[in-house]
Amino acid sequence: MPTPKLTDEILTAAILGFEEQKRHIDTRIAELRAIQTGASAEETAAPKAPKQRRRKMSAAGRKAIAEAQRKRWAVKKAADGTTHHQVSKPKRKLSAAGRKAIIAATKKRWALKHAEDAKTK
Repeated sequence: MPTPKLTDEILTAAILGFEEQKRHIDTRIAELRAIQTGASAEETAAPKAPKQRRRKMSAAGRKAIAEAQRKRWAVKKAADGTTHHQVSKPKRKLSAAGRKAIIAATKKRWALKHAEDAKTK
């Protein structure tokens, strides 16, 4: 009788099944410990799911991906045919008469404010 090949799907299913059995056994052990110590089963249970490791990428791999993305953007921008440089507006200047008018108005407002403060004291 030939042995079936172990595919990734079969192995993954087996691992998941065994992990579920392990969780079930852990909860049973926690219940027994709770009975032994007199604590509640919820306090001693709480098995945590195993954390999956994050995949790490080398600096060279990140650099290659970034370079490829820059290349794709360059092709896209060249296809558009437009550059999105913002034309700067000339800086606005305040005339001497305008500046004097602002100063005079500010002084008038402060004089009124100080006069109100003097009345309330």
